Amino acid sequence: MMSSSEVVAHVDGGSRGNPGPAAYGVVMETTAGERVAAFAKFLGETTNNFAEYQGLLATLDYALKHNHLRLSVVTDSELMARQISGRYKVRSFDLKPLYEKARAMIARLESFSIRHVPREHNRAADRLVNQALEAAAAGLALPPVPAPRAALARPASTASGKLLRTSATFQSGALRPHEPLPLFDGEQVELEIHRKQ
Repeated sequence: MMSSSEVVAHVDGGSRGNPGPAAYGVVMETTAGERVAAFAKFLGETTNNFAEYQGLLATLDYALKHNHLRLSVVTDSELMARQISGRYKVRSFDLKPLYEKARAMIARLESFSIRHVPREHNRAADRLVNQALEAAAAGLALPPVPAPRAALARPASTASGKLLRTSATFQSGALRPHEPLPLFDGEQVELEIHRKQ
């Protein structure tokens, strides 16, 4: 089903050390501010600019797969925003194939815009980057980002009371699931915990 409404994607990428441990974070919303999706990924050792482009490519991939064909990207990477909009040339050997892939994906959208904002206007995506970096540094899986209520249909298995299974790590007084669970924010569940031997 095609979505005719515009989606705004806040995209951020970061590297501690540049190059160093890197990640991207993306928060996608409607123009009314309702969250559509949020995701992050640890990338290993790379540069800030490479991480920013990986975040953009992940955003474009999500938009195309979910038929969000009118996309507005907000980024605190002035370099990427100006390269994608054609104001700067791409001279980096590492970034050129990422730029070309992004331009090819953008061509498949109905509309696209990208704008640079100061970092303080991109805090939600920046927070996801830092969570991914901290989880990787601690040797943990990235905790799942809560899905928006409107984006989920209640799974039949949950409604019928079927048992959901996952593994988790206990850290800092909280259980951190290793994979997302089909649950709603505020939904109460019963837990049966078995220690791994």
